[in-house]
Amino acid sequence: MATYVLTDASVTVGTDISAWVKSVTVKLDKAAVDDTNMGDTTNINLGGLKNWSVSITCSQDHAAGGPDAVMWAIYNSATGTESIVILPTSAALSATNPSFTGTGLLTSYPAISGSVGAKSEVTYEFVPAGNMVRATSA
Repeated sequence: MATYVLTDASVTVGTDISAWVKSVTVKLDKAAVDDTNMGDTTNINLGGLKNWSVSITCSQDHAAGGPDAVMWAIYNSATGTESIVILPTSAALSATNPSFTGTGLLTSYPAISGSVGAKSEVTYEFVPAGNMVRATSA
């Protein structure tokens, strides 16, 4: 896969919610830990702890199996966590269609969002409850 237009991402949060997804972002960060010493003329940094987040915007649907039911179950669970698997397309896992998998803590669950006359869309936010793994084969 070369450059592409994102039109068919696969988004699973315990359950496949791809049919409702409007946008998805997997953000990977690493802390910069200062390692600057006397005599250095530039700030020097070491790579610190990794961090990640997942943001999923969905067309809201309160029906069974829809995003609201899926997220409500996660929000209401004892841990508030769920396995997240995201691929750029719904095609098979491959070197050009890698998966990003991690256990995420649901930190934002807007049950209802919208304004008069507008379609209801909600954005769910997840932060790490474990490592994020990138895979290109099963």
